Amino acid sequence: MRKKLYIKTYGCQMNVYDSARMAELLAPLGYRPSDTPDDADMILLNTCHIREKAAEKVYSELGRLRAVQDDKAARGGRTLIAVAGCVAQAEGEEILARAPQVDLVVGPQTYHRLPELIAQAERLGPGRGVIDTEFPADEKFDALPEERMTDGPAAFLSIQEGCDKFCTFCVVPYTRGAEFSRPAADVLAEARRLVAQGAREITLLGQNVNAYHGAAPDGRGEWGLGRLVRELADIEGLARIRYTTSHPRDVDDELIAAHRDVPQLMPYLHLPVQSGSDRILHAMNRGHTADAFRRIVDRLREARPDIAMASDFIVGFPGETEADHAATLDLVGRVGFAHAYAFKYSPRPGTPASAHDDHVPEAVKGERLAGLQQLLAAQQQAMNHRTVGRRLPVLLERRGKLPGQLVGRSPFMQSVHVSAPERLLGHMVDVDITHAHPSSLHGTIATAIWESGEVTQERAAV
Repeated sequence: MRKKLYIKTYGCQMNVYDSARMAELLAPLGYRPSDTPDDADMILLNTCHIREKAAEKVYSELGRLRAVQDDKAARGGRTLIAVAGCVAQAEGEEILARAPQVDLVVGPQTYHRLPELIAQAERLGPGRGVIDTEFPADEKFDALPEERMTDGPAAFLSIQEGCDKFCTFCVVPYTRGAEFSRPAADVLAEARRLVAQGAREITLLGQNVNAYHGAAPDGRGEWGLGRLVRELADIEGLARIRYTTSHPRDVDDELIAAHRDVPQLMPYLHLPVQSGSDRILHAMNRGHTADAFRRIVDRLREARPDIAMASDFIVGFPGETEADHAATLDLVGRVGFAHAYAFKYSPRPGTPASAHDDHVPEAVKGERLAGLQQLLAAQQQAMNHRTVGRRLPVLLERRGKLPGQLVGRSPFMQSVHVSAPERLLGHMVDVDITHAHPSSLHGTIATAIWESGEVTQERAAV
């Protein structure tokens, strides 16, 4: 019997990956994806707990979805509502208390149990919510189906979960648990299946992905991320490898060497630093200084001179002074970023930083954030303008908003828009960059390719 499944995903790429795996897990039960919650047999909210008021947004959405559920019930049917992800992990019992229409609460490490939890919820009936928020990360990956449903030429592959760093502002260690790395053989096998199904680019995912320490295929020791990347590069047909998100403390010699030696490893690295002030970095429990971060960037650029750096910043952490903020602006000016995310600090319940009593006024946070974002935007635009006149390999991933337009990404993660026939979708093509915009590029497919109707050989060299 065919059933409709509506999934709404909040937050990070890990959640995007998890949502796709949950859809695959439920397919044998007859569930097929739906673009709307209306008349759905199951609604699943895959939540994120990182940003301010994340939980309240979920409760607000649950309030709206109750009308959908009630309408289905009035017609003699039933819509199951499930809450998954980090809000589910952090507030499981509270969700059932505040939103009794919820049938399932499942944490990010237990969604592989969804089929049995659904059966349990169906037996119990409405108003008898089922909750499972344990931390069996190893069991989860063993239980997930091997077959993947790829959507286009770029795919995500989760290799690591959890975090042991315990930054004082972050909830991840409490919602995702301790660091766990999948065995290298399992990762390689899944990557081969993805490539066989059409993936040409794979992004390796983890809350702290460069802390990867998976068991080696021969059972002798462990592989780090650098070794894993080298082995993935040997998979025929895999043209591009990326990874996110990283921690400066886990950028080791082997990983830097991989950036130097492996052409399939794209010249783009998202490496969050959060602040340029050593005093604030210490208060955040980051375990590194601003100078140590700059030295890591210098080594990466020595190994791969064209590497584009991206980062994250938190403005207005408790106790941050004007001098601390100035140090962050100085670091940004010294390093130079192709892309960055900057946010005002917001206290997350249960984290050490939330107990501080020296919070920065919201107005001050806003002023500092505006200045930082202006500097970062200028650096991003400068990076985009430097690519004008260059010929870059672009993996065309999706249709654009305009007729006859395709959109892909450059090696440096920039969105590139081109006018091209749809038959080139999913292919790597050489694009002459003609225009730069604040957050994207525009170009034309290289003349020789356009006239011959051929596609360039897939390769990762920039």
